[in-house]
Amino acid sequence: MNSAVIMGFVRFFLLLAAQLIIFNNINLFGYINPFPYILFVILFPVNGNKQLLIISSFLLGITMDLFSNSGGVHTTACLILAYARPSIFKFSFGVSYEYQTIKINDSLTSERFSFLLVSVVIHHFTLFILEVFQLSFLWDILLRTIIGTLFTLLICILLIYIFKPSKR
Repeated sequence: MNSAVIMGFVRFFLLLAAQLIIFNNINLFGYINPFPYILFVILFPVNGNKQLLIISSFLLGITMDLFSNSGGVHTTACLILAYARPSIFKFSFGVSYEYQTIKINDSLTSERFSFLLVSVVIHHFTLFILEVFQLSFLWDILLRTIIGTLFTLLICILLIYIFKPSKR
């Protein structure tokens, strides 16, 4: 097996386990819910198999739904993020995306930060709008999206820098 495939499996299970054991138990003030498990979708290789990304995003989301009793909202949010990922790459990186020279794990630049931010916002907005499923709670959805995005983004950046692969 390729080392990238093994690293992908390890990342999948570690992020899922951390989410289920640690981060699902964090609920500050009813609005702050970090979801760093989406780092798996975000850090999936740019030139990786697109069908594998969709399937693994589905498995990640459905596992979260099974353990959270959330009725499919995590699955839908993960699938939308995986499907929108190429468009987010083009928005954030422009032409360099076409040459597949991007590594999100490298030092944080404005392009990488915008990619992380847009990805987390899309995931969170989808998740919270499906969770509430009433537009009369639009301000609550927006507040939860903004606060959750800030907290998740902070945790994601910390996790990227803590587990940054060493340069050889």
